[in-house]
Amino acid sequence: MDYYELLGVSKTADADEIKRAYRALALKYHPDKNPGNKEAEEKFKTINEAYAALSDPEKRAQYDTYGKVGGPAFDGGFAGAGGMGDLFDLFNSVFGGDPFGQQRGAGRGGKRAARGEDLQVEVNITLEQARVGSDIEVEVDKLVGCDRCNGNRAEPGGKGLQTCTTCGGAGQVRQQQRTILGNFMTAAPCPTCKGTGELNPEPCSKCHGRGRTIKPEKVTVTLPKGIDGGYRLRVAGQGNAGMFGGPAGDLYVFLELKPHPHLTRDGDDLHFTSHIGLAQATLGTKLEIPTLDGMQTVEIPSGSQPNDTLRLRGKGMPRLQARGEGDLIVTIAVDVPKKLSKRAKELLEEYAKETGESIAPPEGFLSKIGKAIRGE
Repeated sequence: MDYYELLGVSKTADADEIKRAYRALALKYHPDKNPGNKEAEEKFKTINEAYAALSDPEKRAQYDTYGKVGGPAFDGGFAGAGGMGDLFDLFNSVFGGDPFGQQRGAGRGGKRAARGEDLQVEVNITLEQARVGSDIEVEVDKLVGCDRCNGNRAEPGGKGLQTCTTCGGAGQVRQQQRTILGNFMTAAPCPTCKGTGELNPEPCSKCHGRGRTIKPEKVTVTLPKGIDGGYRLRVAGQGNAGMFGGPAGDLYVFLELKPHPHLTRDGDDLHFTSHIGLAQATLGTKLEIPTLDGMQTVEIPSGSQPNDTLRLRGKGMPRLQARGEGDLIVTIAVDVPKKLSKRAKELLEEYAKETGESIAPPEGFLSKIGKAIRGE
């Protein structure tokens, strides 16, 4: 089993690439999204194993060198070796939470209310949506309170939560260390209850004792008028549910602007390139130009030069958090024909004589034969 191949990344992938690949696969094969599917559960375990190895620089170096990870230096090897609970801890840590799923206590009393993790999602929006400030719906896989145990983490009707016998419900264990400077007391999260102060002999069968399950939800996001790609919007309270009565986290929406079929954006201004012919540029014409309000007739003045511009005031994008709108700038592109009919060529030659322009003489028969012999 190749960990890089398992996550779908190259051996030169950086930490961010590895994390993104893990996030996508972990959500896809998470037991909450595949209830009763043993194959998905095994896949979830192997994905966690791969990420645990490749996300740690020391373990990754050993894997790249020897093709495996383990030994005393790693104190038991991969996260997940202790069962599904450890796998969920790793999952929660990657999705923004504490490595213990934000279930550790602080001081005596064990568990405490903990805010849910923040989530993020990338959304592509159209130029039209950005202009009017549309309401868009985004689908987010989030952790919500388990509807079987109501977040209590214990199987309903079972033994319920019990005070940890190792720490006495404090969530911490204290140890005395003797040094050359004297004796010191240290405190660390209880290894038995992982800092909650409680034991759960019969975990909820739906959430596996975590108090939360993954559920896809649609969230409505309001776009400010004139928003552009590259911005990040915060939607309060739409992240993961909190633990032990804590508030939910937030959802961060990263916006990308879809390419428009005709228009390009530059700040508050829009741009359009209008292709016209030689005669149109010389004599002038009227053209239909696409705008976000529909087609608009624009007059191209006679004598227009390549890269000349016309400005349609107020036909651009609304200024973000300010009054007014940008403009639509039309750039003239004069297309020179590569092929002409005999009559069109004669007319252009007459025009050149009339204006005194020097043109290349017509190619004679002997000249053509010479080029053929030379292979030109």
